[in-house]
Order: sequence, then C-alpha cells, then structure tokens
Amino acid sequence: MEKSDSTFNKDNARDRSATREVVHVSHGQRATDGDGVKLTRIIGTPELSMIDPFLLLDAFESDNPDDYIGGFPNHPHRGFETVTYLLAGQMRHRDSAGNEGVIKPGGVQWMTAGRGIVHSEMPEQVDGLLMGFQLWVNLPASAKMSEPGYQEFPAEQVALEQWPSGSTIRVIAGRTNAGTDGAVNNDFVTPLYMDVQLKAGDDFDQSIPPTHNAFLYHVDGDVSIGQAQTGLGARTLAVLGEGDGVWAHANKDSRFILIAGQPLNEPVARGGPFVMNTQAELRQAFDDFQNNRF
Repeated sequence: MEKSDSTFNKDNARDRSATREVVHVSHGQRATDGDGVKLTRIIGTPELSMIDPFLLLDAFESDNPDDYIGGFPNHPHRGFETVTYLLAGQMRHRDSAGNEGVIKPGGVQWMTAGRGIVHSEMPEQVDGLLMGFQLWVNLPASAKMSEPGYQEFPAEQVALEQWPSGSTIRVIAGRTNAGTDGAVNNDFVTPLYMDVQLKAGDDFDQSIPPTHNAFLYHVDGDVSIGQAQTGLGARTLAVLGEGDGVWAHANKDSRFILIAGQPLNEPVARGGPFVMNTQAELRQAFDDFQNNRF
C-alpha cells in the first residue's frame, strides 16, 4: 500500500476565498434492495434524484445478519458504472465477464457495465458488522455500449496518505493536495473519491475542479464545512456548491467520504438496473437482456 506523510495544514494550504459551501443536506431514506438488504438510499430518491454524474448512493450498515445476508444475487446493468467500497465486513463479487473477487474493508471494486453485464455481490460472512457504500456513476452516451470493464483494489493497493497528527486519507480516485494519487483510472468523469479520517482539531483542505459537482457524506464525528462552518451530523450528505475546493474542520475525531466528478449534462433515461439517454434505448436494454443478448 502506498503511504505518504503530509504536513498538509502548513505546506499545502489553498486559497479559501472560493471554498465550496454546503447548499443542501439530506439524510436519505430507508430502503431495501437485492434479496432484502436493508440500506439507506442517499442519492436516487425523490428528494435528491441525482448529482450529475452520480446516479445513486446507497449506504448499508448493520450487525444483524438478517439485514444483509441475502445480498445482491445475479442482476443486470447497462449504461453506467457501479462502485462498491467497504468500511467493514466482506463481500464477494462475480460477474458474467468472468471477474470474481472478495472486497474487504478499505477495498474497492469499480465495475463498468457498459453494453451489459450480469453480476452478484454476496456477503462473505454470517454475522458481524457489514458497512459500506455503493455508488452509481453515469457513462457518457459515447461509452454506454462499450465493453464491460472491471477494476478491483484490495486495501493494501489503495493509496493511504498519513498525516503526523494521525489523520488519514484513503484515496480511491483523484489526487490529494499533497500529491497522493488514487488507484482507480476513469477518464469519463475524472472522479475524486476519498475516505477521510480526521483527528480532532485537524483541517482538511482539498482542491476540486470548479467544473465538477461534489458532495460529502459524513460517516461519524463532528465536522464543520466551508467558510460558513456548517455543522454536519453523522450519516448526513452535504451537497457542495460552486468553488474550487472544500475545507472541513474536525471538531472531534471524524470520518467522511468526499466524492466529485465532471457532470455529463446529457439526458438520463432510467429504468431499474439500466441507465440510458432515451426511452427507446431503455426499452432496447430490457429487450436485449430478456433475449440473452448481454
């Protein structure tokens, strides 16, 4: 695992005059998916349908096996990418392209469904805490019918930036201001995806391209965001407004994920497991799957 030390607060400070502020806060809604897995749908709800290019964000967290043991048996996708990131527990991924692997805490699986893939994600445990996220990232029209792709990185292959204070940033995609690069390659929306754990009193300051949409999901602790120092409770999503970066202060030990990406600004036609640009393409996706053309 790549590890780098950072004296970020002193040497990598960014001009905060264009810091992004919190423009919307959401707690999501309770939902079930797969074979009865209980989760919180944070993006992909009537309140927050999407944050272009992000179509869905689910958070799952339970130490009750009845809440997750059914997992997500075989199901199809077309037209977007799925990203699974675990904080606790284990899940096994299998797909129709022949890929298979076990995701463990700190590991990530980034699957490009492209023109069509069938996959499953099943818990590799019968008890204990299962906790993590699934994110859907849209594909541009030019790539929706591309060949499926797959990137999986165990925790030891995901870059970990460590600060002298004990704060850490696990970098899944993008680059920190201190120069730590993420493991995932994605040229469609040039995403940024970071798991940030701050010690009390530390500041996190991260540049984000002004063209990107961005949000922060606060997992635990007590953080204040932006020049306005907007406080966030745990299990809360904050949509970030315009600007060239984000600034967060940890009032006590805290953890959050930061995600950003270039919006596609294209029409979106959604239907269950498929995301296309038109209703005709959506109907074709269902027809292709039902007639074994994936």
